[in-house]
Amino acid sequence: MASESEAAAGRKKRGKNEADETELLTVPEGWKEMPFTKADNTCGLVEESSFATLFPKYREAYLKECWPLVQNALREHYVVATLDLIEGSITVSTTRKTFDPYIIIKARDLIKLLARSVPFEQAVRILQDDVACDIIKIGSLVRNRERFVKRRMRLIGPKGSTLKALELLTNCYIMVQGNTVSVLGPYTGLKEARKVVIDTLKNIHPIYNIKTLMIKRELAKDTELRTQNWERFLPTFKHKNLNKRKEPKRKKVKKEYTPFPPPQPESKVDQELATGEYFLKEKDKKKKKLHETKAKEAEAAARRKEERNKAFIPPKEKPVVKVKKAVETKINVQVLKEKVKTAKKKKLGAPAAEEIAQKIAQKKKK
Repeated sequence: MASESEAAAGRKKRGKNEADETELLTVPEGWKEMPFTKADNTCGLVEESSFATLFPKYREAYLKECWPLVQNALREHYVVATLDLIEGSITVSTTRKTFDPYIIIKARDLIKLLARSVPFEQAVRILQDDVACDIIKIGSLVRNRERFVKRRMRLIGPKGSTLKALELLTNCYIMVQGNTVSVLGPYTGLKEARKVVIDTLKNIHPIYNIKTLMIKRELAKDTELRTQNWERFLPTFKHKNLNKRKEPKRKKVKKEYTPFPPPQPESKVDQELATGEYFLKEKDKKKKKLHETKAKEAEAAARRKEERNKAFIPPKEKPVVKVKKAVETKINVQVLKEKVKTAKKKKLGAPAAEEIAQKIAQKKKK
């Protein structure tokens, strides 16, 4: 019983603490923090602290023009600012009269914003207590330069419309310059702006974050929904990565390495013998052979019957060709003998006998 009572008391305490925490989280409307004045720190600062930043050459002309205004704005808080055009640097330092210890951090942020191409009219707002700044480095988020430029242009939008919408929703001034994004405004707006900028450079379109910010803005106006969870109202967007490599349907699983060779696979005959399929197949083969032989015998018998049943047709006889009798020709024997004699006298390629006799007679005369 004692343990139950202690648990109940613990629950009550927890409930009170939870109620207190929720009360602390809610800020009454129109509440503002008291400004830090000279009366809060009459002695001033003992140590002198300073900060310096470099600025690019293209900002030199603008800084020359607005430098008197910068000095006047910092002189109100007893902070000294120096512009070095030879080295290309701006330094801010405190004095003995400086009463606000945090103003030097604000002055450091002011010169940083001026170096990052933020106009003086916007940069001076950093000296207010409820305004802060954030310089987001986006140069190292994307490796490919062309892709980086495309995503940076996506953040700016057509004619700066996307950037203007973000400024209205976050109540911040946003300046995109080179590899950095300078944001100036309240703390809640800085957090939201940083998330949108980083998501855009990670290939998430800013329109999705703008939609969620618009819904949150409307929900914050309702007194009942202000303390509730907003996840059911916020839209959920699925990430579609088109460049992802298509995975194969059949993934090959690598087997564990073994030093021993794989076992010899069983032949089909062994497998069939083990399961008893071999004998069934042999029976099927024999049956098929029997059926085939019977079918062939039946076909041969049918053919014989058809041939026997056919009517007898006598074959066509060829016409008889009459042989012509050899014509008897009489041969003249004497003519043949004369031809043979002339052939013997005229040998192939040899001169005639009369020519030879003439040549011999001529030689004798000589």
